[in-house]
Amino acid sequence: MGENLNRNNMIKKPEEILSILKAEALGDKCFEHILGYIRAGMTEKQVAEEIERTLYSLGAEGLAFETICVSGVNTNQPHGVPSDKIIEEGDLLTMDFGAVYEGFCGDMTRTVGIGRLSEEQKQVYDIVLKAQLAGLEACRAGVSCADADSAARDIIDAAGYGEYFIHTTGHGVGREVHEAPRLAKNSDDVLQTNMAVTVEPGIYIPERFGVRIEDLAIITDFGIINATKSVKELIII
Repeated sequence: MGENLNRNNMIKKPEEILSILKAEALGDKCFEHILGYIRAGMTEKQVAEEIERTLYSLGAEGLAFETICVSGVNTNQPHGVPSDKIIEEGDLLTMDFGAVYEGFCGDMTRTVGIGRLSEEQKQVYDIVLKAQLAGLEACRAGVSCADADSAARDIIDAAGYGEYFIHTTGHGVGREVHEAPRLAKNSDDVLQTNMAVTVEPGIYIPERFGVRIEDLAIITDFGIINATKSVKELIII
């Protein structure tokens, strides 16, 4: 979530919002497929390749960014690159991906469990989910991006994991997957109607595991339209 984000066209036109919604819908369909595909014993690269193959088969014009698919200890890397690591029982698996459709990007992240999870893994997942829901709830026209960030960050801080939330809560999405505004504690931006932003808090515990959950939200006067429909309750495959 770099500092030099495109500040042009932060407020989307109705037809642009429709394209973003369509792009994100491809991601939802892909996630539904991938849940039935993942098996312990596959590699991260195998799952990432299936995600990308599926997005194209559903009609994606391209990929919004290089797919992130990381498991086990690799989930502690927010921008981890899929490797030949075997996905094992007891792993968390984080998948962050997006399609390009009609020139606009989708962006979503889901973290799932493989086989069985520890109570700590489940607890951290629950904290991230509560933070993500609070971040979404805070987003509406007129709210500062700093306050939207705080809504999610405060929950992770209060749970004692604040030092492990190592990026901003979200960013704008459009023709590029990373655009202004930034949902960050040092942001001077204010959310406005018809902005499209991600809400994606995470916890990343060094040398252990991480969790991120991300939706793509369209800002309105009354709150958000959540473009991401995929289930967020913890799924264990």
